[in-house]
Amino acid sequence: MKMFAKLALVSSMAISANAMAMQSMDDAALSAATGQDGINIGLGVTSVTIDKLLIHDNDGYANNGAAAGTIGSGGTGTAGAIVVNNVAITPNMDALLPSHNLADLKIDTDAGTTATGGAFLNVAAKVSGLNINVGKIEVAASGTAGTTNIQRGTTGTANEILSGLTLKTGTMDANIQLGAAPQGAMIMLNTTMTGGLEITNLGIKDKSTIGQTTLSGVASTLAGEIHLDSIKVADNGGTDMTVKANVSVVGESTAGAKDGYLRIVSQSPANGSDIYIKGVHLGSANAGSIGDVEIQGLKTTYSGGNGAAITISGH
Repeated sequence: MKMFAKLALVSSMAISANAMAMQSMDDAALSAATGQDGINIGLGVTSVTIDKLLIHDNDGYANNGAAAGTIGSGGTGTAGAIVVNNVAITPNMDALLPSHNLADLKIDTDAGTTATGGAFLNVAAKVSGLNINVGKIEVAASGTAGTTNIQRGTTGTANEILSGLTLKTGTMDANIQLGAAPQGAMIMLNTTMTGGLEITNLGIKDKSTIGQTTLSGVASTLAGEIHLDSIKVADNGGTDMTVKANVSVVGESTAGAKDGYLRIVSQSPANGSDIYIKGVHLGSANAGSIGDVEIQGLKTTYSGGNGAAITISGH
C-alpha cells in the first residue's frame, strides 16, 4: 500500500499545483502586479512531462520474521525505489473549460468578520479535465549516494510492476479560503544571480563497467565517468539568471501527527533558459573532449505556470 500511496501523492501534486502556486499571493501583491484589485487568471498550459521519477524508500520494508512464502514475508529493511517512466499530463479534450484553459482562477480578498477570524483570501478555481499518462513503473534497489554527482539512481535489475496506465478526469470546481491571516510563503525568492549559475568539474560514475575491455584492448580497473568541465545556466539571450521561488512549510494537523510537508513553487523565465556545457569527457576526466553542448531556450512548465511545483514529506 505504501507504493500506491506514493503514486497517488505524485498524481495529486501535478493536479493541485494550480492552486498551490497561488496561495502565497494576497490582494496587495496582486494589485501591485496587475494594477487592479482582484484578478482573473487563465492557465493555458499545454502539457507537463516527466521522463523518469524515482521515489526512494530509505528504510525499505521491514523483516517481520514471517517464513518465506507466507503473507507479508520477504522484507530486508534495505532501501528500494519506485521508478515511474514517461509521465505526461495534458488537457482532456472531451472535458474542456469554456475558455479552453487548463484552469481559470478568480482571486479576491475580503475583510471577513470578527466572528469568523477576520480577513481572508478566496480562490475560486475551475480546472479542466486532464489526461494523465504514465509509462511503465518499475521497482529496483536504491543506489548509493554518489560523492561527485547528485544522482543516486538504482542498482541491479529493475522489475516492471505496471505496464502503464491512463487516467482521465472531468472538469472540477474548487474554492480555497486562506485566512484569517492568509499564509504567504515562508521563503520568497525574487532576485537576479549576476553572471548566471556555473557548476564545474561534475563527474557521473558508472561502476558497472569495471573489468570491461577499454579502447586499448585491456580490462578497465576504474569506474567509467562522464565528466563535464563546466555547466553554465542563464536567462535566454542573457548572462544573468532570474531566480523566483516560494518555499512554504505546512504544519501538522495536531502536535505529533507528522503530517506536515515542505512545498516549493518556482517560476522559470518566460523566454526560458540557456545552458552551455563545456568539455564533455566520456570514460574519464582525462579522456579527450567530444566537444561542447549548447541548449537555447529551455522551458519547463507545470500546471500553475512556468517552472515547477514540488511537495516533499517523510514518514
